Amino acid sequence: MKQLRSTLLFLILNFGGLAIGSWLMNGGPLSDWYTSLNQAPWTPPGFVFGIAWTLIMLFFSVYLGKLFALENTSAHRITFLFQFILNVSWNYVFFNQHLVIFAFIILLLLTALLFIYYFRGSKKLGAYKYLLLPYLAWLCVATSLNLYILVHN
Repeated sequence: MKQLRSTLLFLILNFGGLAIGSWLMNGGPLSDWYTSLNQAPWTPPGFVFGIAWTLIMLFFSVYLGKLFALENTSAHRITFLFQFILNVSWNYVFFNQHLVIFAFIILLLLTALLFIYYFRGSKKLGAYKYLLLPYLAWLCVATSLNLYILVHN
């Protein structure tokens, strides 16, 4: 029951974060600024982003539900908060402020943080740590897309 409550809480928090991030995008991928950029040839179509983030946040919420049911520590809460801030702020920094290099740095920090979750935060979680793999894979793709825009624009 504790794990279910934690998972539900993280579903609300994570999807709330996606909503805030979307609101901060200022037109996002449909904006004149973004569409005029020289984008990576491997940039997926827009609908892929919605599907990817939905699955990522579902899996991440289940992972966090299990983690916090086992160990609800201040270190885990701080790590989650830092991840949340980085994840939401990237939208604002990249799409709204057009600060591509700072957005790239945010993605590097976010990716490093997820690797910490994967290798350190999930020692007691067993197979649950594999729920982080879609998030890690997507961050690698997002980082490569951001880097391409940084280098080619």
